[in-house]
Amino acid sequence: MAAAQVMKSEWTKIRSVQSTVWTLASALVVTVAFGALFSALSNSQFSNMSRSDRLTFDPTSVSFAGIVLGQLALIVFGVLVVSNEYSTGMIRMSLAAVPQRATFYFSKIVVATVLAFVVGVVTSFATYFLGQALLGSHRSHIGDPGVLRAVFGAALYMTLITMFSMGIASLLRSPMLSLGILMPFFFLISNILGSVSATKKVGEYLPDQAGRQITQVVSSSHDAPYGPWAGLGIMALWVVAAVLAGYVLLKKRDA
Repeated sequence: MAAAQVMKSEWTKIRSVQSTVWTLASALVVTVAFGALFSALSNSQFSNMSRSDRLTFDPTSVSFAGIVLGQLALIVFGVLVVSNEYSTGMIRMSLAAVPQRATFYFSKIVVATVLAFVVGVVTSFATYFLGQALLGSHRSHIGDPGVLRAVFGAALYMTLITMFSMGIASLLRSPMLSLGILMPFFFLISNILGSVSATKKVGEYLPDQAGRQITQVVSSSHDAPYGPWAGLGIMALWVVAAVLAGYVLLKKRDA
């Protein structure tokens, strides 16, 4: 079966399962809603901030505060796209129809990645413009230095987090096991490692913390020892490792 036909079948699988459609929609709603909430709160509390906090206030980054929660929906989407077939046993029929495992695997990755990117672009621009509107006089403008990079980079970050989740789900094959590892890792462990001084250096090189540097425009004393694009590059290395490892195991293991 040609790659174009396989991608068309993967597109049909994704849009015919309500859970994958709803998780993508949830990622948009949650990210925009919480970004708007944090922006409105920051605007109302700006006069109470210390002088140093005002000098390092980053309105662009504030509008993307909701991405921490929105990424959880993208993680679920990435896991479900891959592991749904294993939990239902449909993987056997899929591999019988497409015995070329590289074509099957990477077609699935490409289709889900394009979807995540489209949703990521819509989400990041909606989050930015709504957040800035709520920040009032403290807002940034899309033409300011580094702002367009941060907005577009947020879409890339959301795409990469989805790809990373697909790679991990390919390794583990179980939706419950994949979510049981990814959710606490990104929601708790990564934040704990990044906030404790003894483990902060380790946390800075985890995929989410490195990747989110792309949404920052204003430098502060807490910045990581690399720039925004280098941070996204570190995250991309994690993604490549997870996706390739998933492919290697798919090729070696029985369905």
